[in-house]
Formats: sequence, C-alpha cells, structure tokens
Amino acid sequence: MTPTLIIVPGLNDSGPQHWQTLWEHKYGAARVHQDDPDHPVPALWSQRLQEVVDATPGPLVLVGHSCGVLNIVHWAGTHAVPARVLGALLVAPTDAEQADMLDEVRPYAPVPLQPLPFPALVVASENDPYSAFTRAEQMAAAWEAELVTAGEAGHINVLSGHGEWEEGEVLLAECINAWK
Repeated sequence: MTPTLIIVPGLNDSGPQHWQTLWEHKYGAARVHQDDPDHPVPALWSQRLQEVVDATPGPLVLVGHSCGVLNIVHWAGTHAVPARVLGALLVAPTDAEQADMLDEVRPYAPVPLQPLPFPALVVASENDPYSAFTRAEQMAAAWEAELVTAGEAGHINVLSGHGEWEEGEVLLAECINAWK
C-alpha cells in the first residue's frame, strides 16, 4: 500500500509555487494548515499536526520543510506517534538557536534533539541562511536520521530556485521504498 504524504509547511505556509504545495497537488497529500502560519507556537502547531495525523488513514510519510521540520520533531517528542507513521523527509531544517534567526522561529529554541521514533532523512544545504550545514549534521545525528547534502541549494525553496524539486522527489521515492 502506498503511504499518504502529510505536508508540514514551515513559516508562512509554503506558497503556491513551493515544491511542498506542488507535491501536495501532485500526490494528493494531506497538508497541515496552521491557524497562524506566520507566528509558530510549538504546542499549537504540534496539536494541528496531530489532528491531521489522526484524520488521515493508513500508512503515512511526513514531509517537512524549514520550521515544519521543527514542528515534526517537537510533535514526535510530545505526542504518542502511531506506528503507521513510516518515516519523515526533513528538508532544510531551521536552526531556531542561530544567532541571527528570525524572531518568529525563536519559540522552537532549544531545538529538540532526541532520537525520532521513526526513520528520517534530513536534506540540508551547504549554504542555507537558516542553518549552518554543521548544525544540520548535529541535528540529523541527534534525531538518528540519515543526512544528505543538497550542495549549495540555499533554503531549498522557491527563492533558491526549487519549484517542483525533482531531486527531492527521487529522494522521497527512495525513502518510501525503504520504509515500506
């Protein structure tokens, strides 16, 4: 059985040309819609993720970007994760502890650094303005997740030239095949 994707956007909800939104439509994915996507509140954002997980039947794969990655790891540390969550693709994790981080992301500091209860793949850029690559390496190790470099790919969003992000789709397909 093919798992359902749950798209977990970050700050500002990943706009219409963002690869997360394009994947949502392409794959018929469920999506976590926050009441206030511009101002994360970890407890509220995690609760909304839980609601979407509860409402989506069958096996699931979470697909987070940026602050959405922090939402996933916060949720995994504060909720009972059902076994039907097969894994998570965690793209461009934001470092809420970074000195010049946006104030809106600061509520996620300190970044949760406990092992995840499911397999995960972290995809990080070597020139992401929201997280140093060495920090992404530390987060992936703490989460017991595999790490893949995207090279110098910025924040892996529309502004860095990643619309459909075909390379990400290849990684997603590899993950789904490994996690089934």
